[in-house]
Amino acid sequence: MDIARTPPAFGTELRRWRALRRVSQLELANQAGTTQRHLSFMEQGRSKPGRAIVLRLADSLRLTLRERNALLHSAGFAPAYEEHSFQAPALTPVREALAQVIAGHLPYPALAIQHPGRVLIANRALTVFLEGCDPALLKPPVNLLRVMLHPAGMAPRVANLGQWGRHVMDNLHAMALRSPSPGLGALVAELAGYVPAPPADEEPLGFAVPLRLASPDGELRLMTALTSFATAVDVTIAEVMLESFLPADAATTAVLAERDRRAAAAGAAPLLALGG
Repeated sequence: MDIARTPPAFGTELRRWRALRRVSQLELANQAGTTQRHLSFMEQGRSKPGRAIVLRLADSLRLTLRERNALLHSAGFAPAYEEHSFQAPALTPVREALAQVIAGHLPYPALAIQHPGRVLIANRALTVFLEGCDPALLKPPVNLLRVMLHPAGMAPRVANLGQWGRHVMDNLHAMALRSPSPGLGALVAELAGYVPAPPADEEPLGFAVPLRLASPDGELRLMTALTSFATAVDVTIAEVMLESFLPADAATTAVLAERDRRAAAAGAAPLLALGG
C-alpha cells in the first residue's frame, strides 16, 4: 500500500503563498522562469529547489523581505537579507535621516513606524494625539494604531471615528491578507472591536477621508501620507514607514502652527521620547 508523502515545509509554504496571491501554477511558473511541471514537483516535495529559484518565486509572489527569508529557510537556505535592530549602529545613518525629516515636518505631526504601528521616532506635534490618553497605552513600545482607536486613547476625541476608523481598518485588513501573521491577525481583531459602524450620510472631503480630531484649540482636520524605503535590503528598514499628518483646511494649519510656536517657546525638543 502506498503511503502518502507529507510535503516538506517549502512545498506547503509555496502552495500557501500561491493560494493567497490567487495565481495558478502555470502563471507562477511563467513569472518565475520555470515550468509548471517543475513547480508542481517542488510543491509535492518531489524536487528540491535551488536557492535561485526560491528567490525568483519569492519575487514573483511579491513577498516582503521577512517573508522571503522565511521561504528560503523553509527550503533549507540561509537568509538573503540582513535584519538589524532599529537601534543598531549599522542603521545610524537611517535613524539620523529619519529624525531630520520628521523634525522638518513641524508644525505638522510626523513619525516613523515599524509595521504594524510601532512608533520608532515622532516629532513634538504628535502630542496632539496623545493628550488625555491612558498612560498604559503610552508605555514602550507604543503602538500608534492602538493609541488612535482604543476607547482609552484618542478615539473619544475623533468626531468621525466610524468613518475614519473603518478606513484605517480596511487598510489593516488588506495588509493582513497580503502578509498574514498571528501578531497582525490578533491586532486586527482587537482594533476591529473598537470601531463603530460609520454613519451612512457621512461624506469625505472629496479627495480624502479626514481625521476630525477635537483639541483644546478647536477641531483639527488631518490627512495621512505614507512614505516607505523602496530600495531597502534590510528587513527592519523595509518594514519602516514615515507617516505624516497634513492639514486639510486653513483652520487646522493655523492651529498646528500656533501649538508648535507655544511648544518651541516652552523649550520643547523637536522629537518626542517614546521609547522607540
